[in-house]
Amino acid sequence: MKGKLFFKILFSYLAIIFLSFLILNSFIKDEIRDVLTGKIERELFAYARLIDLNIPSETSAQLTQVALISRARVTLVDRQGKVLADSLLDASGLENHLNRPEVQEARVRGEGRATSLSTSDRAGMLYVAVAVRDSSDIIGYVRLARSLDDVKKTVDEVYASFLMALILTSTLSLILALIFSFYITKPVRILEKFTEKLRRGEPSGTLILQTSDETKILADNINYLVEELQSQIRLANEEKSKLMAAFTSMTEGVLIVDASDQIEFVSAVLQGILLEPYGGIEGKTLMEAFRNVELHKAFHRFKLTREVVSAEIVLDSIEPVIMNVSISGVHGYPGEEKTMVVFHDVTRLKKLERIRTDFVANVTHEIRTPLTAIIGYLETLQEGALQNTEDAKRFIEILLKQAQRLNRLVEDLMIISRIELGEVKFLFEDVYLPDIIGGVIPLLEAKAAVKNIRIENHVPEKMLPVRGDRDRLSQVFVNVLDNAVKFTPGGGSVTINAEEKAGNMVVAITDTGMGIPREEIQRLGERFYRVDKTRSRDLGGTGLGLSIVKHLMLSHGGRMEIESQLGHGTKVSLFFPIGKA
Repeated sequence: MKGKLFFKILFSYLAIIFLSFLILNSFIKDEIRDVLTGKIERELFAYARLIDLNIPSETSAQLTQVALISRARVTLVDRQGKVLADSLLDASGLENHLNRPEVQEARVRGEGRATSLSTSDRAGMLYVAVAVRDSSDIIGYVRLARSLDDVKKTVDEVYASFLMALILTSTLSLILALIFSFYITKPVRILEKFTEKLRRGEPSGTLILQTSDETKILADNINYLVEELQSQIRLANEEKSKLMAAFTSMTEGVLIVDASDQIEFVSAVLQGILLEPYGGIEGKTLMEAFRNVELHKAFHRFKLTREVVSAEIVLDSIEPVIMNVSISGVHGYPGEEKTMVVFHDVTRLKKLERIRTDFVANVTHEIRTPLTAIIGYLETLQEGALQNTEDAKRFIEILLKQAQRLNRLVEDLMIISRIELGEVKFLFEDVYLPDIIGGVIPLLEAKAAVKNIRIENHVPEKMLPVRGDRDRLSQVFVNVLDNAVKFTPGGGSVTINAEEKAGNMVVAITDTGMGIPREEIQRLGERFYRVDKTRSRDLGGTGLGLSIVKHLMLSHGGRMEIESQLGHGTKVSLFFPIGKA
């Protein structure tokens, strides 16, 4: 600011001083010359009138006296222009003066003047002539001539004094201009620093100017505007904080679409949901960002009606994400209406709904099957089959088998329910997995031998202990090994390996069975879920084995991972944290 406004004001002062100097210079010199020339001219006219041509005897004395007093050359000319006498030269050698401008003017007007350069000394000369009359006729002319060198010298001296005074005045004016420019721009510099702090967002305080002019009013206006601006910023920040807190606490994802249908804001929750397949969607339209026809249709309906629109869409990802979308308007300034799109992830709800539906259907089917058999055989016995001892005995064995199946189903359900409710009491202690596995294998060897399946135990005898409930861990290995034997065809094998990995003791049970389709693996562990339902029921079981394993592993702070490929067997890995539960 100083480099601009200060020099602008300073240069304005300099321009005024310079123009004043030019104007005075153009007028003062000529004015001085005119004043001095006029004064000399009046003196010469006065001296010319002193000479009386009517007294020839006194003319010569008058001529010399007037020349000395007036410091001028005096020439007497008769009415025909002949030079009668001259105070400087011999009159006989001078030319006729009748045609001289000053003489011609005196002949007409009584007085005449002229300026010219003399042929003798090349000095500027002032000539005056006065007509001498006798009654009404002109008898001659008195002509006086004075060099203008004195005028020039006087003008130069006066002009030199004036120039010195002007230079001194200009110097003082320049100093005053510097001082005035500095003090005039000082409030502006203060304003500049104050507004620069505001622009950078630094604390600026209150603007105070020790002036009483317009800059003081400007400072007061700026202070008022700053207070209003800070108040508005505080309100905006408070509203923004509330809004961001609301967005942060929301489980729903939110995005804002501006008036040009481009995404201008994406909440952190939605960014977390869309990070992998939809990274960097700001600045794009909904269609460009999501490539989802249903979402585009819902947004188009909202644009037409400006009413809240809800829709359910599926976003493509590694695992499809089901979203319940709500589109509503955000009212702002006219022409700047924005749109808020709220995404509610209902994938888990849909999954739970499907699991619930499958569970109800499966548990109903699992209970109905043995109940149907029990009811059927009881009705048969009631109708007279009791009379046949052999049939009655066989029917009772079947009824007992189905009742035991129902009992196992109820027990498994109760186990899962008690684990989820935290009602199962665990006795945690240091447990060596080789001992647990070694105690479980004999329980399944007879079942494996029927199908000629080899159980190969490669678990090292010396392993670090894990914290766990011995009985519950035995139940985990029984269920996993039982599944492996059950779904491995005759002549196959089941292999058990163990190793320490990343703070966990990992036990891997691998079979050479039929394998599991990749898309079904994530559902293993759900209650009653079977990959091949018909075959699974033929092989027996309740469909709750892996679900129990899953819950027991979680209760021990571990986890279960399943790897499988259809036709290439299945690998179940059990992760036990070392030294903690």
